[in-house]
Amino acid sequence: MIAFLRGTLVSIEEESILLDVQGVGYEVLCPNPFVYQSSLHKTLFIHTYHHVREDMQQLYGFKDEDEKFLFTKLISVSGIGPKSAIGILGNAQVNEFIAAVEREDEKYLTQFPGVGKKTARQIILDLKGKLADHLSLAPEATTVTQVDSTMQEVKEALLALGYRERELSDVLRQLQKEDIKETDEAIKRALVLLAT
Repeated sequence: MIAFLRGTLVSIEEESILLDVQGVGYEVLCPNPFVYQSSLHKTLFIHTYHHVREDMQQLYGFKDEDEKFLFTKLISVSGIGPKSAIGILGNAQVNEFIAAVEREDEKYLTQFPGVGKKTARQIILDLKGKLADHLSLAPEATTVTQVDSTMQEVKEALLALGYRERELSDVLRQLQKEDIKETDEAIKRALVLLAT
């Protein structure tokens, strides 16, 4: 199995990146390919999951091992395939998602495309208590923080303003790093980041 790749990032598409590894081009499907924008035409290291079926083989790529681990756990849940798992990871912070599973937050889980109430309940049933111990951000993942609820409010406000979820993941990640706890302040900062 292909566990990771290191090569030159040749191009970025809507759902994938193209990596040149010693003259061989690998198409790698990613949760948010545009996070690698700064690495275009440079050497990129990416964690991968090699998904093999009778009729096809696909490579999925992740920025870190935590994201890859969550992907492998998601596709083990009945009703969640690789496409759904990638869709979830493209619109969620890993620690946010784990916190939602731990608190059995069906409302949070059903916001993702293809995840209805039945699938949300299955995710909780299959994954609760099995994620946090394996991730590097386990301590912060198991508690619901003010930052999590603030980020959710910011995300909802920006979506209402017409921004797409794909555009927001980097901005929300940056806001979490800056640890802004006031929603109004976070929205203003997000708008500044989106404008740059």
